[in-house]
Amino acid sequence: MRNDEQWWRQPLHRLSDKQWEALCDGCGLCCLNKMEDIDTGEVYFSRVACKLLDIKTGRCRDYPCRQQHVPDCLSLREMKRHEYSWLPPTCAYRLRAEGKNLPPWHYLICGDRQEVHRRYRSVRHFALSEADGHAIDDHLLYRLEDILGEGDQEP
Repeated sequence: MRNDEQWWRQPLHRLSDKQWEALCDGCGLCCLNKMEDIDTGEVYFSRVACKLLDIKTGRCRDYPCRQQHVPDCLSLREMKRHEYSWLPPTCAYRLRAEGKNLPPWHYLICGDRQEVHRRYRSVRHFALSEADGHAIDDHLLYRLEDILGEGDQEP
């Protein structure tokens, strides 16, 4: 998979398994616990991340077996594209499902896997682990964008 091929511009259903996994930028935002307002359907993110998430790297500690440890962990590949609305607005899977381009800080565009962290577009700078006993409802965010800002911050 060479970057100059720009395979990530293909529709999601055309991606190989290897390409699908490579689309993830390691932000870890999808691993934040969420709550849904039953009246409005609006999804609220919390600062509390799944117990399997390595907050520093933004990667699952046991990705192949994650659903055995966390039964409500979803497989994006198995979901319908219209169900991606709960994903963070910067998620590469959501962006591509909506026909949008990847952001300039995505490693497939800039060539640097650390840029997502340097631009404060990952969980690294604000997440807490549920393994440490943090209650989700004590750490709800009004909007994920409120903590991520515009993504132009410098380290």
